[in-house]
Amino acid sequence: MPKFITALLLALICVVSSQAKAADMQMRVGTLAPKNSLYHRQLLEMGETWRAVQGGASKYVVYADGSQGGEAEMARRMRIGQLQGALLSVVGLREIEPSITALQNLPLLFKSWEELDFVREKMRPAMEKKFLDKGFVVLAWGDAGWVRFFSKDAAVRPEDYKRMKFFAWGSEPEQQAIMKSLGYTPVPLETADILPSIQTGMINVVPSTPYFALASQVYNTAPHMLEINWAPIVGAMVVTTKSWEAMTPEAQKALRAAGDKAGSQMRAQARQEVTDAVEAMKKRGLIVHKPNAAEMQEWNALAEQLYPRIRGTMVPAETFDEVFKQVKAYRALPAK
Repeated sequence: MPKFITALLLALICVVSSQAKAADMQMRVGTLAPKNSLYHRQLLEMGETWRAVQGGASKYVVYADGSQGGEAEMARRMRIGQLQGALLSVVGLREIEPSITALQNLPLLFKSWEELDFVREKMRPAMEKKFLDKGFVVLAWGDAGWVRFFSKDAAVRPEDYKRMKFFAWGSEPEQQAIMKSLGYTPVPLETADILPSIQTGMINVVPSTPYFALASQVYNTAPHMLEINWAPIVGAMVVTTKSWEAMTPEAQKALRAAGDKAGSQMRAQARQEVTDAVEAMKKRGLIVHKPNAAEMQEWNALAEQLYPRIRGTMVPAETFDEVFKQVKAYRALPAK
């Protein structure tokens, strides 16, 4: 056989082999979101879109309910190739890129969802570039509602919570240090430990979104909710650049479009679920406490006291300043 024909055949074999390898991918995606929840369903829809375009024997598996560990653990699993993607809140995303904390770890800064959306869109290109530099592609931006305080006993003022023990993320030692310096008692735990810990008295207050409090049944043991929008829970769906680059261009395009759609739906539905979840819990015994004007002043004063402690510790100084700049720009816009 002439050499050029042999070389041509070998080249064709290599092309076919590489295409088959690219098509036959396995995408393993982790999340703390409960099975069959809004977030889980959106991840499944993204997967079906991707698998149909990627083709071959490709598989897409979503591990819900935190079965792959806490968010910091899922970030670690992505780095070593045990997971190819994850839907994470800021708690996990900060393990990849710390500047993301600026969207979640600034209490009482954002006054509305519209304000958060404005700031996130302004900062999104730079944020996504930082994630890309760390080896991750951001496919969808979502949120999960406002953090409220659920406690065993009634509490309305900041001082009331100093006699209580707070759930705190085990992976956020800076937050724990700040809380302790202000006279509060954080107890570092993982998400799976929240319900048994509040049932046994290890903790007696949980900062949580209403949806999570309802789904996890936390409100049964902590039936008092402070109606205060302490901070938004912000999240994103990310995949490793290694897995992204292994996809066909068509699959990348389809997954990107599916991610945009999923993010939009997650944000819209999650915001409605704040109201729906509170109403559902009230029917089952939840007691809602709303601070009056004087009490709200105390909370705002606490937030102002927290900001200089957060800047440069929980939130990188440069990103902290950028968020405040964008919030100021939003508030200067003409009223609609």
